[in-house]
Amino acid sequence: MTLMPTFKRAALLTACAATVLFAAVANAQSYPSRPVRLIVPFPPGGPADIVARNVAPQLAERLGQQVVVDNRGGAGGNIGTGLAARATPDGHTILLVTSNLVVNPYVYSSVPYDPHKDFIPISNLASMDTVYTAHPSAGVKSIADMVAHAKANPGKLSMATPGIGTLSDLSARLLSMTVKVELVMVPYAGAGPAVASVLGNQSPYGGTSIPPTIPHVKGGRLRALAVTAAKRSHALPGVPTLAELGYPGQEAETMMGVLVPAGTPKPVVDRLAKEFTAVVQAPVVRDRLTEIGFAVVASSPQQFQALIKSDSEKWGKVIRSAGLKID
Repeated sequence: MTLMPTFKRAALLTACAATVLFAAVANAQSYPSRPVRLIVPFPPGGPADIVARNVAPQLAERLGQQVVVDNRGGAGGNIGTGLAARATPDGHTILLVTSNLVVNPYVYSSVPYDPHKDFIPISNLASMDTVYTAHPSAGVKSIADMVAHAKANPGKLSMATPGIGTLSDLSARLLSMTVKVELVMVPYAGAGPAVASVLGNQSPYGGTSIPPTIPHVKGGRLRALAVTAAKRSHALPGVPTLAELGYPGQEAETMMGVLVPAGTPKPVVDRLAKEFTAVVQAPVVRDRLTEIGFAVVASSPQQFQALIKSDSEKWGKVIRSAGLKID
């Protein structure tokens, strides 16, 4: 067998590397070559959909192509997320996820994706905190009051949440375990019905995301007790954080991030990271999201990847401790 001379092998490898680099650069320069699909794995009208529809027009303007919001709800976000995981990795399919990305693998017996291997993080665009509320008739004005009320009535008081495995539901369970009270968790099919339950005094307490809860807090129909963020919400500046009230380690901020399928070329990933960051920081988008209760984050791909890892570890422990499982 005749071996290729060393210098020829080196020349061949250099040529191959140059070809790959040229192809990647050419792909990035021609991207996008057709409309971009932004998959939202939830029905229209929810928080993820609101974020998607606020960023899509601005993203389309920057990319020079139409950005189509594609709602693929079902199975707690698993259907749409699995669909995105199997999409062609060329940047023309983007997935907008919430914390369902890292929670579902622990809650469901089987999910059609691997949150760490099937996607490349682009950016965590915004976060959404949980606010604990009480019906005014409960006579509760603080978290300390709620804890005292629950301890005096073990297993008799309920807290409405947006559904098993949502971060609002998990944060409520974490708080309940931390302060050692027996609150009955009542998971509804979304934040809207959970808020309605507290408004109707079917549940004296609620743990729901800020956006759908704000109008009722500001209207005096619900009393806000605390938020789960690391710092106070711009939307509810008068409501303290749990840490301020002496309950550290309760931070629970639902991510609103975008990812692309694994294998998407790096130049395309870099372009999308740049454009999404610019879009969510644009005043027209930033001000609107802040007004309705989101906190704009605009993280880098590396920061978002670290968040996915840390949230997976944190909430995995809570889910195992609570014994949550959906078959």
